[in-house]
Amino acid sequence: MELNSQDFRWPAEWEPHDATLVAWPVNADTWPDIFNQIPSAFGRFVAALAQFEAVLVLAGGLGVSQAAAPVIDAACSASASRYPVRLLEILVNDSWCRDYGPMVLTAGNSNCSGVPAIVLDWDWNCWGGKYPPWQLDAAATQNFALHYHLPVLRPGIVLEGGAVDGDGDGTVLTTVSCLLNPNRNMCISQTEMERILREFLGARSVVWLSGKGIVGDDTDGHIDQLARFAGEQRVVVAEAYDADAPEAPALRGNFEAVESGRTADNRPLCPVALTLPQPAFDGNQRLPMSYCNFCLVNGGVVVPAFRDPADDLALQQLQDCFPERTVIEVDATDLVRGLGSLHCLSQQLPAGILV
Repeated sequence: MELNSQDFRWPAEWEPHDATLVAWPVNADTWPDIFNQIPSAFGRFVAALAQFEAVLVLAGGLGVSQAAAPVIDAACSASASRYPVRLLEILVNDSWCRDYGPMVLTAGNSNCSGVPAIVLDWDWNCWGGKYPPWQLDAAATQNFALHYHLPVLRPGIVLEGGAVDGDGDGTVLTTVSCLLNPNRNMCISQTEMERILREFLGARSVVWLSGKGIVGDDTDGHIDQLARFAGEQRVVVAEAYDADAPEAPALRGNFEAVESGRTADNRPLCPVALTLPQPAFDGNQRLPMSYCNFCLVNGGVVVPAFRDPADDLALQQLQDCFPERTVIEVDATDLVRGLGSLHCLSQQLPAGILV
C-alpha cells in the first residue's frame, strides 16, 4: 500500500505519548574531560522522564546496555520513577536523538489506510557535517521503525527534529539560519522549504525566526533553544539575561517575529519571555543554556536547570504556562557541556504507535 504523508498529522508535543525516546551516551568526544560524569547525569534525566511515562533507550553495541541498566535502575529507584524503561539494541554514534531520531506522524481524520502511524526519516548530515562519523545515527530511525514494524517515508532532504516545532494543527515554528542553511540542503529556497513542510508536516502557517541569539549553539540556530509552543497560541521565547547583553537584540527580534506570527487558522501568537541564565563557559566555549529546551511528557514538564538563580524563575514561568502539569527540574550543568540539553537528547513518541 502506498502511503501519503497528508493522510497523517504531526501531533503537538503536549499531546499524549506512548513513551519518550533517548540514546545512551557512548561518545566521549561529545563531553571531553567529563565523560565519566555523564552516565549518572543522563540516568537522572531518564529517571525524571520515567516519573511520567515510559522511556525507550537506544543502547546498542558491546556492553552498552549492560553498563546503562544499573545506572538507570539506581536513578529510577532514587526518584521513585514508576514507568518502565526499556533498552533497545540499536547502535548510535551520539545521544542527540531529537535531531536524527524518528519523527512520528499519526493517522488523521481523513486517513482510510488503517495504518495508525508512519515515521519520517529525514536525511541526516550531523548539522552540516560538523562531527563525523554519523552513519549509525543516520540509520537509527530506520532501525527503530523496523523494530516496531512502522512504515517509513523519506522526504529526501536534511531536517533535524530540533529545527521545527509545531502546534499539531498546521502551525510550524522554525529558523532561517538552520532550515535554509546551505550546509544542509545547498541552496533550497524558503518557498520550496515551506512546500516540503506543508507536504510532510501539514504546515499551513510557517513562522520564521532568524535563529540567532543563543551564543555557543552549534546547530546553526535550532528553534528548540529559542522558541517553543506552550499551547495553541502561547509560545515561550528565550529572553536575554540582561537587556544590555550582546545577544539581546537578536533575541528581541525572535520575540517580535513570534509576536507578528499567526496560527494556521489566523489567530495571533502570544509570546511569553523565558529569561536565560547568566553566561557560563567550558574553557573558551560559551555553553548554549536555554530553558526553552524543556521536555513535555504525560502530565509533566521536565526543565533543564543550570545552578543559576534564573532556574527558579524559569520553573515558575513554565508552571504558569502549564498550570495543569507538574513541572520538575533536571540538573543539566554537565549535559549542556555537550552543547545541548534535555529536549535535544529526547524525542517524543505519540500515543497509539507502540502496539
